[in-house]
Amino acid sequence: MTISGLLAAAQSRLSPVSDSPHLDGHLLLGQAMHQGRDWLIAHGNDQLEAATIECFELLMERRIAGEPIAYILGTQGFWRHEFHVSPAVLIPRPETELLIEILLARLGPDPRQIVDLGTGSGALAVSLASERPQWFVTGIDCSEAAIELATMNAGELDNLELRTGDWCQGLAPGSLDAIVSNPPYIREQDPHLMKLSFEPVEALASGPDGLDAIRQIIPHAHQCLKNNGLLLIEHGYDQQRPVEDLFRQAGFEQVTGFNDLNKVPRAVLGYRS
Repeated sequence: MTISGLLAAAQSRLSPVSDSPHLDGHLLLGQAMHQGRDWLIAHGNDQLEAATIECFELLMERRIAGEPIAYILGTQGFWRHEFHVSPAVLIPRPETELLIEILLARLGPDPRQIVDLGTGSGALAVSLASERPQWFVTGIDCSEAAIELATMNAGELDNLELRTGDWCQGLAPGSLDAIVSNPPYIREQDPHLMKLSFEPVEALASGPDGLDAIRQIIPHAHQCLKNNGLLLIEHGYDQQRPVEDLFRQAGFEQVTGFNDLNKVPRAVLGYRS
């Protein structure tokens, strides 16, 4: 069978389970052959060896079973980097890049102390440390497996610390310029969790209304921030108003909500007075 013939058949098989069956087929065959999409397209008439087809079929079985393409490939692009991912961490989403855009716009390049709570793969912490070499960024996660993966993603960055911990525990009062977090915020009984069954539920769900983690973070973050320090939290599409209320109840001022590129309410920012 040729490369183009196999890809055409794969697209048909992937259509019921994937929003991007054409792309998925190319990525999976590229993984099996250790080649990029451009190479596959240029060599569409090449005949495939049986061992390559067998390897491709194993990858296809995983994708057809619903496993995210990022876990199969072991990587996911985010901001300006390619991050190693595994079922130990949430797959970084494009909408979370909004948090980086907000922080870079609100904070100048001067030295800052920044903490990323629930860092997971390190997508936020690594991206921020890379963009602002003068900042010192700490990524905290309760999962040792997540910290190991984030450390792999950190590479040689020397302005980044990664460690295990429980949200703000161990952070000194009044010591930080900014705290950022993409915490779990899905309701425990939300039917969307069924579609996310391959990802760690503890990184997704947080109580009956999805706000348990956010309720825990906000008041403790207020204590850890310097005067005029900011807290920035990602939340669910229908949670912006209650999250803004939680910010104000904890004493934050200049509380502001932000929409993502799809005009969906996505984040709340507030300053400690």
